[in-house]
This record gives sequence, structure tokens and C-alpha cells, in this order.
Amino acid sequence: MDRRLCKILSAVWILMAGYDGYAQPLKPGTIDRKAVVTRHNFHITDPDEHGPTQVGNGNFAYGFDATGMQTFSDKFTTMSQWSWHSTRPPKGLTAANFARTAVNAHGRMIPYDLPDPEQPALSKWLAGNPHRFNLGRIGLWIKKGDSASAAIGEIRHPDQYFDLWTATAISTFEVDGQPVRVTTVGDPYKDIVAFRIESPLIAAKEIGVFIDFPYASLDVFSNGSDYGKPRLHTTTLVRQGGTQATFQRTMDNTVYQVAVGWSAAGNIEREKPHRYKFTVAGGNAAEYVFCFSPSKINYTVPSFSEVRSHSRQYWPGFWRSGGAIDLSHSKDPRWEELERRIVLSQYLMKVNASGKYPPQETGLVNNSWYGRFHYEMIFWHNAHYALWDRWPLLNNSLHVYRDNLDEAKKRAASQGYAGARFPKCTGPDGREWPHPIHAFLVWQQPHPIFFANLDYRAHPTKATLRKWLPIIDASADFLASYTIFDTARREYMLGPPIAFVPENNDFLKDKNPAFELAYWRYALRTAGELRKKAGLPEKPFWDWVRRSLAPVPIRDSVYEQWENIEHMWTKFNFEHPALLGIYGMLPGDGVDTSVMKRTFQKVLDNWKFDTGWGWDFPLAAMTAARLGEPDKALDMLLYPSAKNNYDRHGFAGAGDPYPYLPANGGLLYAIAMMTAGWDGDHNIPQPGFPKDGSWVVRWEDLKKAP
Repeated sequence: MDRRLCKILSAVWILMAGYDGYAQPLKPGTIDRKAVVTRHNFHITDPDEHGPTQVGNGNFAYGFDATGMQTFSDKFTTMSQWSWHSTRPPKGLTAANFARTAVNAHGRMIPYDLPDPEQPALSKWLAGNPHRFNLGRIGLWIKKGDSASAAIGEIRHPDQYFDLWTATAISTFEVDGQPVRVTTVGDPYKDIVAFRIESPLIAAKEIGVFIDFPYASLDVFSNGSDYGKPRLHTTTLVRQGGTQATFQRTMDNTVYQVAVGWSAAGNIEREKPHRYKFTVAGGNAAEYVFCFSPSKINYTVPSFSEVRSHSRQYWPGFWRSGGAIDLSHSKDPRWEELERRIVLSQYLMKVNASGKYPPQETGLVNNSWYGRFHYEMIFWHNAHYALWDRWPLLNNSLHVYRDNLDEAKKRAASQGYAGARFPKCTGPDGREWPHPIHAFLVWQQPHPIFFANLDYRAHPTKATLRKWLPIIDASADFLASYTIFDTARREYMLGPPIAFVPENNDFLKDKNPAFELAYWRYALRTAGELRKKAGLPEKPFWDWVRRSLAPVPIRDSVYEQWENIEHMWTKFNFEHPALLGIYGMLPGDGVDTSVMKRTFQKVLDNWKFDTGWGWDFPLAAMTAARLGEPDKALDMLLYPSAKNNYDRHGFAGAGDPYPYLPANGGLLYAIAMMTAGWDGDHNIPQPGFPKDGSWVVRWEDLKKAP
């Protein structure tokens, strides 16, 4: 299609879309954002609801059940970005004693972090440490008649209403015909959660609050809690006044404090080791505020009213910041569900994925992979903030590339590569742990260049380039040096050893994965362009490698996951359809769109999407959008799969890990791209939505994708 025809068609689309008045982005402030958000406020009426309701701020979160607290289940957590714990390493050993395993890579013996059968105890310790832990369980104790406490089936008419606009939960229920009302809020700035409890049962001393402190769990998937090891940790009540108390917590070398304030005189009773019960002297209302800190708490515990006021001021500001989408004028009956997912995903990602570090896949809900975050998932968790123009939230965690740059350079150098090789799965310490996938996975390596480009697009200044250039150069140097030159083919190869995106290939045999080849091309090209914008000379080797990379593999006129894969459409048609990302998430370096169109349809016809994960669906949606098939893009976003469900809270996923936050982040990135467009979209308004009038998309402040 020539440029003139593209311009004509673009103008036609603009005129057609403009007919309903919503073709172009609206002036900021036009959309009634409060109406958009609050129509997705939700009710929880099942005390056994699978996931928690949460309040939090990105660095701290408190998850609770239908009572507004962690009353009937110890599976919900109180977690922070600083709540990390380590057990002692095997006697006489440290992490420095670990021996890496040499693997033959095209004639070079390269050391990798693989489990060492000669050091099983140290290998296991490195895998499990550090791990995130639950700071404490805060719930209601409810006395019922002569029994010690009410059971979950003995509360009646539970109804929790959550107001997204102010991040406030109102939970009501009855016990023996007596009403109970709990208001739950979190502080938007500090690690604080606050409650107001109203009930005649307070004066009768039949309801109150407890806090229970667990030891850390050493399981790979857990809620970060082990209540069965009371002797391995200590809880000390170090100060108590009329309405305040402070607990000192010690678990091995981990120490933290919990300060508690309440509204009326009362008592604290130690029920058993690590569990304390609060009662107040009388009245029908009581307020409690819990403050958590890794160091001495040197501030006065705020009142419930102060915390609630902070929440009421902060959250409307969050909702008014950045982008917004209103689908309520659409005729397609699916608009409300899609908009619900968009709104709830924004809330969940703010609470779980906007803090000091990139989130683990389950955020601050519970632990997956011991609570560590995955470098390849940083894109799916956080890239959406760029397209939604919420850079302050994205910048909170992007420092990990800078912080771990020196260690990444050492890792690359130890393996004979140039530049920096970032880890796969780590905690705040940046240390990798021995695991075959962690050792051989590489698709996280171009991410820093992708983020640098997003930053420069939003902030096209020399200062932005100066900030990123050391990371850009180190990343691209590694990408280029990691390739293997095949003298017979006169092409550069990727692998082996290598783990591809789906993680189901033979790491020591397979080579040339479709997604990684396209990502290498994109990243090396983009790194060169950013250097040019900084006024620096090109690096010829980057360009030579990019131009000489093996082509994206094709068989029978469609792309395949990796070169010479056997039985792809019957044996390997599960988990991530990564090859779709070469023209969707990525702009298509080295891609033939006619081949891509056939490939996309074959994936739709043959893929076992029920085995996929939450980001696979927005991945496919972005491909459909770029191919000019917006109906299929929407079908993929709303694909009916157990792992693409979005429950009442907005959590997606099934099995471990649950919840799966890359689904929420991926949805937000894809929907912004489908709405605001991408480079090369011919300026078609809302290019990811059909133009038959079924979808009307009103939007503000979203940015184009690369």
C-alpha cells in the first residue's frame, strides 16, 4: 500500500470515527473519571472468597476477607517491599562458596548457576533465600455464646462494599442477630492499615481485634507464613501506654516493629506465643491503627481518621492522573466487562506493582518463587505505566537496572561475554539462584533498551539519554557478543544453550527462537538509534550482528517457535505462543506481515490457550491489532480461559501462581496500544477497535506504543 493511499484511508477513518465525536483523544478532564471508576466498585458476600480484597500503596499491602480483616483465614497476608528474611546458610558456607557448573557452548566452557549435586544443601539454601514473609495477621476475634470464637459459618449476611475511588472497604455482617460494621483503609504513603469497628458486641466484650505473628515460610509457593514454628522467632511487647503498644519482632537476623494505636482505653492479652488479643473498655465503636517498619518507629501512630483522610485525598488524585478510557457508549455487550478489567487492573497494579522493586508475579498478595521478582516479567508488570503516562510509578522500580548493572557486568564477564547479563529471578540483593531456566533464559536482556526507548519517547532530552546510556551500551554489548557466528551459514545464531520464552525447549540443543531473534533485532537497532540521538558514534558490531542474524524461522509458509522444531502444532502448541510477540509486543523487525497473518490464524486454530498464562492473551491481542484484525484482538483480550478469568477483585489466574499480575499489566499495555495506537498505525483512530460502531472508545492521555 503506497503512502498516498494510506493517507487517504487514514483520513476516511478519521472522518468516519469522528462522526460519533470520539475519534481523537479527548481534552484532559473531559471524561467523568469518577463515574468510570465507581461503576466498578464491587461487593464481596462470600466469606470463603478465593482472593483477598486489598488496601495498600505499592510498597505495602494488607489483604482481607469479607469481614474487612483477616478473621477467618490465615491465607491472606500483610506484606511489604522490605519484608525479606533469610535463614542461616549451611554450616561453614556462604553464597560465595557456591561452585558454578561449566557447560559446553560451541567449544567454550561457560559457568552457569545450576544446582550442584555436590553441594545440595547450599544449592537448596540459595534457591530459598532470601524469601518474602508475612508481617502479621490482623483479624477479629468474635465470641459466640459459650464458645471460644465464632466459626466462619456462624456469621450472617456478610456484605463487603469496596469503593475504588477512595480505596475504602465497608464490611457488614451479623453475629447472633447483632450487627457488625468494619471500615478498612490503608495509608497511601506509609506501611499502615487502619480499622473502625462498630457493633453493640464491643461493649459486651464479645468482639475485638487480634494480631498473630508467624515465622517465614520456606515453600516456593506460600502465603509467606509458618504458624507452626513458635520457637524460631520472638515477639516482645516493648512499650505499652493507655492506647498504644509496640511489638518488637525478631526472626533470625530480621528485625522489625509493629506499633498499634487504638481509640479508647483497653487491654492487651497474650493468648499464646506471638498472638495478642485487644479489648476496649466499652462503647459501640473502636478504632485501630497498625504501623509496620523495619526500623524503630519514631512517629506518633496516626488516628484512624487521619489515615482515612489520606486515602480519600490520594486515590482520587491517582485516578485523575495519567490515562483514562470510557467504553460506556459502546454497543458491544462486552464493553462493561472489559472496562471492569481495565479499572480493577489499574487499582491492583498500583497496590502491588508500583513500589520500590518490580513485583513478584503475585505482587503483595502472597509468595510465588519465594517472593522474588522475574526480570523478564518487568515488561508485563510495569511497561503499561509508560503508555498510561504514569512515569512516577514506573520510575519507582526501574532503578534495578542501574543498581544491578555492575553485578550484571561481572556475570557477563565471568562467562566470556561483553556488556551486562541481567539475572532472571532475584530479590533486592540482585543475586541469581541456581536453576536451569534461570541460567539459560535470555529474553529479559533486551528489556532495558525497550524501557530506555519508552523513557526517551516520553522525555526526549539529553538528560534521559545520559541516564540510560551506560545501561543501553552494556545491554547491547551483551546482546551482540552473546550470538554465535555460523561460518557455514554466514549468520549469527542464538543458542544453545538457551531457554526460550515458553521454557519448554531442549536448553542444550535448540537454537534460533523466533521471539528472541526479533527482540535482538529490535534492541540492537533501537540502541543504535538512541546513541545517535545522544550524538555518539555508532557501534559497527551491533549493526553487523543485527543485519547478519539468522532469519525468524519459517516452515510451510508460517513462522515457528524455534528453528527446526518438530511437531510444533501438536506437541508444542501449549503455554506461551511467543512467536506472536514478534509483531505485536514488538514492531516487527525482520517480520513479513503476510507470513505473520498466516501464522496468527494458525495459532488461533491450533493453540491450547487453556494452558496459557495471563499475558498470552494481551500478547495475541496486540498481534491481531497490528495485523488489522481488531475483532480478534478483543476476542483474545476476553478469551474464556481459566487463566484469563478476572474475579470480583480483578485478579486473574488459576493454580500456582495465583493471582498472576502479568495478566493485569499485559491487559493495560495492550488496551492502551489498541486505543492510542503504535508507530506505523497510519494514524487510524483507535486502531485496535472495530469501526462498525460496536465500540465507542473515549480516552485521554494515553501514549502510542513503539
